[in-house]
Amino acid sequence: MSEVKSGVLILNKPKGITSHDVVNRIRRLYGTKKVGHTGTLDPMATGVLPILVGSAVKASEYLVSDSKQYTARMLLGIETDTEDTDGKTLSTSDAIPSDSEVTDAVSSFLGEYFQTPPMYSALKIGGEKLCDLARRGITVEREARRVEVFDISAQKLGDREWEINAWVSKGTYIRTLVADIGKRLGCGGTMSALSRRISGSFTIEGSHTLEELEEMSSDERYSLLLPTEELFAHCERVTLPDFYTKLAKNGAEIYLSRAGLNIDKTPLRRIRMADADGKFFALGELREFPLGLAIKPIKFFTET
Repeated sequence: MSEVKSGVLILNKPKGITSHDVVNRIRRLYGTKKVGHTGTLDPMATGVLPILVGSAVKASEYLVSDSKQYTARMLLGIETDTEDTDGKTLSTSDAIPSDSEVTDAVSSFLGEYFQTPPMYSALKIGGEKLCDLARRGITVEREARRVEVFDISAQKLGDREWEINAWVSKGTYIRTLVADIGKRLGCGGTMSALSRRISGSFTIEGSHTLEELEEMSSDERYSLLLPTEELFAHCERVTLPDFYTKLAKNGAEIYLSRAGLNIDKTPLRRIRMADADGKFFALGELREFPLGLAIKPIKFFTET
């Protein structure tokens, strides 16, 4: 078996199962309960689902800035309670707008807008998941949240169906985006398919299917794990001299002036050792302390 027991697996999630189902199968394949994921995908959805194995699960709380790219199908003239075609139909319309009206409506969502999370989602309010409340017939008020659509385009597939390609901020619900486009058009719209193509720095081209994993040996599966550090590719690196590496491993803040470090004030940093391997061992936060500006480890990672 490979020495690496922790890291990131880029999975191509299949249609028809939940993200939690995927986690359970990965736990069995890797022989550990320490498995998590970043960014839930609905049962209907397929595509990139980064899986955290071993100590990498500790990274999930800090993955707040990853943008994502999706390809979705939008069916016009129908609204459902789940905002996708798996839900109960609430209304239908034959008043389908012109092609130019559709593309204009899609383009109007470029930039920031306030999106209300759907009832059928894993978001928790009062300690309960919204989807659990929705299944009991309970609807609660949800506060609209600011999301951002960095890029969006539409291609017509049929009389009522369009393909939507969108690059969005973390926390954006694509089926809600589709439903909001339908509302703006006045005919309603619902999502009929969804594929996540990119999540942060991870792409569909670098992903693996459950079927592929099940056919591999343990060594082959472990060889697919990417270093946990890749989850923080957006954070700058800081390499500590040996003496300060020892202090950092004991949780001490490292003052920049004492360690001879000249770095900018980006809040989060990947902390590495100064040995030949330059091994990543912690995520650090840069902030002011009583004696000056320092970087302090806030989460340790081991990859053995």
